[in-house]
This record gives sequence, C-alpha cells and structure tokens, in this order.
Amino acid sequence: MIVDVVIPALNEERALPLVIRDVPRPPVRRVVVADNGSTDGTAEVARTAGAEVVREPEKGYGAACLRALAHLAADPPDVVVFLDGDRSDHPEELPRLLAPLRAGADLVIGSRTRGRRARGSLTPQQVAGNAVACVALRLLYGARYTDLGPFRAIRWEALQGLAMRDRNWGWTVEMQIKAAQQGLRYAEVPVSYRERIGESKVSGTVRGTLGASWKILWLLARHTLPGAG
Repeated sequence: MIVDVVIPALNEERALPLVIRDVPRPPVRRVVVADNGSTDGTAEVARTAGAEVVREPEKGYGAACLRALAHLAADPPDVVVFLDGDRSDHPEELPRLLAPLRAGADLVIGSRTRGRRARGSLTPQQVAGNAVACVALRLLYGARYTDLGPFRAIRWEALQGLAMRDRNWGWTVEMQIKAAQQGLRYAEVPVSYRERIGESKVSGTVRGTLGASWKILWLLARHTLPGAG
C-alpha cells in the first residue's frame, strides 16, 4: 500500500517541522505541503524537513488540498492521508487510520470526539458544529459519523470518484456527504488531539467560525435538496 500525506499550511513555520518529523516512514512514501499563501517561512521549513512543497495562492483549505492532489496525480498513491500543519493532530497515529483500509474500507475518519483530546483543544463552537453536522449526516444519509476531523485517509480511486470541488471551509463535510451518497465503505478510529501551535484560521476567529458553520449547512442543503445552491 503506497501512502502519501497531504498537509495544507498557512503560516505554520513553527509547527510544520514537528509535524513532518512525526510522520511515520514507512508506511508513508512522501509528504506534500500545500503552501496556501504563507507570509512566513512555511515553504522553506517544509522543504528542509523533507517535504515536497507546492504553492496555492488562493486562500482556502480546499484549494490547498486540491493543489496538492493535482501534484500527486502524476504518480498517485494507493492512499492519501490528510492532516493539519498546526500540530493539533498526532501524525504518529497514522497507522490506526490505515488498518481499516487494509480491511476493506474506502474512507477512514480520525475521530477526535472518540479519542483523547487535551483540554481546550476543541472550542465549544467546534464541538457544537461537529455535533449538528453529524446528526444531519445521520438523518439524511444514515451515515454514523462522530466527527468532521481533518485527520483522515482515503483510497485514491475513491477520492477521484468523489470529484471534490469545495475550495475553503467545506472540504471535510463535502467528502463525507459524497462518500455517503456514493455508498463508500467508511470507518472511524479514535485519534488524539492537542492544542495547536499558533492561532486557528477557522475556529480562532469569529469570521472563520461563522463562515465554516454556514458552509457546512449550505453544503448539506445543496447536496440534499433539489435545486438548492
């Protein structure tokens, strides 16, 4: 199983070297950092730490992920693992996500709500937003998720079939909606979560929190209601 890691990053020069250092090799073949318009030394520290770096000047989590995937397409892996560049995830737990894939799953979500998380690592708005979205996914699609966490693994062919489009805050929920619609085999595994290094680009600001919440609800409506969006 060939495994590549994608890390979208915006101004993460302090955290990235630690994140890349903790990515287990093997099983990971390569790490691709999508520099999302950083104004610090994100790209430089990523290269020094052994990652491949691509640039995506359009701000947005989804835009950065899509740019990294375009880079991988020339020599695609069997599995793509996504994780954040702020060191809130624990890269050393990556093998946990691969186990269900080896058993036949197409998509594996690292669930922060089922795992150990440091006090304060998830804000109240994140907890509430996750809960609402997961209830909606269950009611609409029968999909029993407990989290929209960024730490996730998916088979390359399954990911290509999802035809991902979202370029900002809706990336994770779009993936889970489309996976449910297409009947992909999915699993969740508990993962640990800690306080990030630096400020969150989403939950750390009022604009980011409101924007992410609205985007999640809009995507749920768009993919469910005829003519919505």
